[in-house]
Amino acid sequence: MSMMIRNQHDLSLARRQIWGRMFGLFIQKGREKKGYSVEQAARLACMEPAVWTACEAGRVPETAAELRSMARALEFSEVQFDNVLRLCRDAWEG
Repeated sequence: MSMMIRNQHDLSLARRQIWGRMFGLFIQKGREKKGYSVEQAARLACMEPAVWTACEAGRVPETAAELRSMARALEFSEVQFDNVLRLCRDAWEG
């Protein structure tokens, strides 16, 4: 299967989706490593489970507060989370 990208906007959107999914995988693996259910992780982050699930599926948080609460819930160190954000930065850039 091939994917045709018609213009720069499509390429930018595809890049954001790919990196958003990568961010979601980091979050999912961090949650699983802690042994938390989605509901437990969401509660610790003061989020709705549906929002947490959406983040794991590739929706990136829009606010720094949301990002920090996820990092705290998963007990990521500042360095660990900075590395994830740096690696996945294209999920937020247009």
